[in-house]
Amino acid sequence: MDRLIYTAMTGAKHVLEQQATTAHNLANATTTGFRAQLDSFRAVPVISDGLPTRTYVVDATVGTDYSTGSLQMTGRELDVAVQGKGWLVVQREDGSEALTRHGSLKLNENGVLQTQAGLNVVGDGGIITIPPEVSVAIAKDGTVSTIPTGSKPNGVQVIGRLKLVNPPEENLVRGDDGLFKTKDGSAVDADPAVGVAGGMLEGSNVNVVESMVTMITQARQFDMHMKLLQNAESNATKASQILSLS
Repeated sequence: MDRLIYTAMTGAKHVLEQQATTAHNLANATTTGFRAQLDSFRAVPVISDGLPTRTYVVDATVGTDYSTGSLQMTGRELDVAVQGKGWLVVQREDGSEALTRHGSLKLNENGVLQTQAGLNVVGDGGIITIPPEVSVAIAKDGTVSTIPTGSKPNGVQVIGRLKLVNPPEENLVRGDDGLFKTKDGSAVDADPAVGVAGGMLEGSNVNVVESMVTMITQARQFDMHMKLLQNAESNATKASQILSLS
């Protein structure tokens, strides 16, 4: 009886957490460069003075789906999509580096290249600053070039190069802000093999239909756990009646 109650109770609790994760993924189905979150759970025994007859469910893995999303043409000069594996590097407010696939960039009032969230984009030589009244072009290798407005093509000037990295996925963790970092928080060296596509953005890798089916399945799993608890209550009531008769 204890085993049934513990497993059903904690199982229902974590199914609700899985539903929250699925809802979070669905809410970000149109977020540029979003990586779907994955949850899995396992049952472990309850350690106590009595016999190990009870188990409960705990988080086994909170992972990420690193598959790439579809590329969408925008034609905007400050939009870039990382092709294949790899990440853009941005600078958090505390100065540490973080990784993102969200390539919709902008210029602040000082000409500093930033993400739409206002984080500075890191280049191989540090922060990238764009002079005023120029057209910007970002090459496949991340090189940022400018052409003065109205100038001939031979007026191209190289400003810098985006820092593109590709650390092992098993060494990455997602932060509360949605950005990724290495497990030890260390910076990652640039990888020349990583490329970008200018004038494009990468869509979310969330499969909406699959997520909806998953949410329905999780709702049925929650109902099953509730029925198990009801059966446990019914069995306990009947056992109490039998004992009272005896």
